[in-house]
Amino acid sequence: MYLVSRLSPLLLTVLLSLLLTGCPGPSSDNGEEKSESSEKSESTDGTPPEILLEPFDAPKLADLDANVEWEKQPVLDSMDLLRERQSKEKQLISVADALKLKNTNQEINEKILSALGRLPENDEEVNWGATINRHVGADMKSTNPIMGSSAVEFEVSSLTGFGLFSFDWNFIPFAVSDTVVSWQSSKDKLYDKVVLRDDLTWSDGVPITAHDIVFTFQTIMNPKVPVPAVRSGTDQIRWIQAYDDQTLVFFHKEALPTNVWNLNFPIIPKHIYEKELKTDPTLQDSEYHVKHENNPVTGGPYELEERVRGQEIVLRRRDSWYMHDGKEVRRRPYFERVRLRIIQDPNTALLALKKGQIDEMALNPELWKTQTENDDFYKNCTKANGLEWVYFYFGWNCKTLFFEDKRVRQAMSYAFNHDEMLKELCYGLYQPCTGVYHETAWMSPKPMTKPYKQDLTKAENLLDDAGWIDHDGDGIRDKEFDGKFIPFQFTIMTTTRPLSLSICTLLKENLEQIGILCDVKPTEFTVMQEKSRKHQYQAMFAGWGTGTDPDTSVNLWKTDAGRNYGQYSNPEVDKLFEEGRREFDKDKRAKIYGKIHQILYEDQPYTWLYFRNSFYGFNKDLRGYVFSPRGPYGYGPGFGSLWKPVSK
Repeated sequence: MYLVSRLSPLLLTVLLSLLLTGCPGPSSDNGEEKSESSEKSESTDGTPPEILLEPFDAPKLADLDANVEWEKQPVLDSMDLLRERQSKEKQLISVADALKLKNTNQEINEKILSALGRLPENDEEVNWGATINRHVGADMKSTNPIMGSSAVEFEVSSLTGFGLFSFDWNFIPFAVSDTVVSWQSSKDKLYDKVVLRDDLTWSDGVPITAHDIVFTFQTIMNPKVPVPAVRSGTDQIRWIQAYDDQTLVFFHKEALPTNVWNLNFPIIPKHIYEKELKTDPTLQDSEYHVKHENNPVTGGPYELEERVRGQEIVLRRRDSWYMHDGKEVRRRPYFERVRLRIIQDPNTALLALKKGQIDEMALNPELWKTQTENDDFYKNCTKANGLEWVYFYFGWNCKTLFFEDKRVRQAMSYAFNHDEMLKELCYGLYQPCTGVYHETAWMSPKPMTKPYKQDLTKAENLLDDAGWIDHDGDGIRDKEFDGKFIPFQFTIMTTTRPLSLSICTLLKENLEQIGILCDVKPTEFTVMQEKSRKHQYQAMFAGWGTGTDPDTSVNLWKTDAGRNYGQYSNPEVDKLFEEGRREFDKDKRAKIYGKIHQILYEDQPYTWLYFRNSFYGFNKDLRGYVFSPRGPYGYGPGFGSLWKPVSK
């Protein structure tokens, strides 16, 4: 079992997609790629207040048990869940036949996945000494799991760290049997009690206990520790109490159906970090912390073996993860080593895939359609795809004079040639997006909102109604503000990725037809993140992944929320999000979030463009890839189901 970070649900999915597309997404998350979780412990500019954790006098466990009605919750093994699912699924063709196919349509794609996506029938099939060479688009900054703020950092911590909770491909949560004996929730939803296994150890041999979880929680909530990514969501927990080495109780601030998504966060070893936390709360500056940064103590299936900055990160399977007192107490990870090859350029990465230097990589539409269809690719590789709820959009800064009027934002959506983008730039591989929730999601509106189509007449009429008219006859629309006519000329920022630039250039060309000037500004990714957070932009091309719960997007749309980069505000949306996070009936919640989707569609703070499905290239030796709405990773078991067969 691999850690599915609480940061994963929206954030991690998005961060992973950003490495592939170069579009800015959330900088933290609770629930994944949560779009975000909540912001109650942050000010509107994202800076933490002086006190994040109020003093709390936890009751005795005996008193708690006497007064609380506990309800048993599931403790599961995600590999068992997947094996049970696959036992009911028909394998459409043999592995040998699947490896001969070229993936040219969805029928063939399903055949390939039905054969190559399966778990091994028995241990004898597995090459236990194998190395998997994974592709990542950037290096990591920190090996400390709570310091993570990028996709590659969360990927590494998912392998070197451990978690108490996970969720399956349907976003159904459960406690992880690798680490948890039992999980109970109080009937009033204010408490969760977890009993840890007693056979867990850190890589240095020290036992993992409930006190490590409490220490980590308090460290994350220390305002002097710079961990905004993992703090989001964790800050919704009132307190965590360790009653002994194995027993934990989570105390929630209020009864909410979203509380379960806040329970899982990366864990660090108390015996390592408590020694210099007070003298160096940055966890990174002192000589002591640098030593542990370079040689981290890990609690998960893998430990750091080697790191060549800018080139690769090599992880080694940790025997003490699955062995205890000479017995195998957990599943042995399928790979002896995981090598993460850092290759920024997609074309260079594809060449490495063809040569067998990496075993997997995500493919953009151009690579899928034009460079992976010949015998040169299929000699050593195959490819597969699946549905993924990652959407991309033009984001309008609603507090600029250009985009404060929703009629203008609607005009932008009508002006853009969506069909040309989908058919030409995206090679017909992506489906149109109309809002925050995918049509297959339980919370999507019924009926679903319809995709915008280019209609320049409607765009011009809306602009006219909003007062943007060419008053001086120079061919450019303008509008009077404080006695001065301002021409409609704005800048959209994007990264230097070819697809991003092409889409923004198409927008520029479309807007020129109706008297608007749009300057496309290629921007370095970290600069985009900073400008987004500070609202220092007029428009941007960006992307978000999916959270495990619809509430995770509140941080994108709530008035003054820290990741509401476009400064959108609608009191009705704020009210509906508050109602949704307090409603336990799923059908009623679905109607609430469907209404939010419809309002956002009407207001068009984004011009929603497309859902980016998962398209991957795999080495023919790789097996066990299974897609979910978050792609092949970032859920349970995700990466854990990948394996290589014994060579014949």
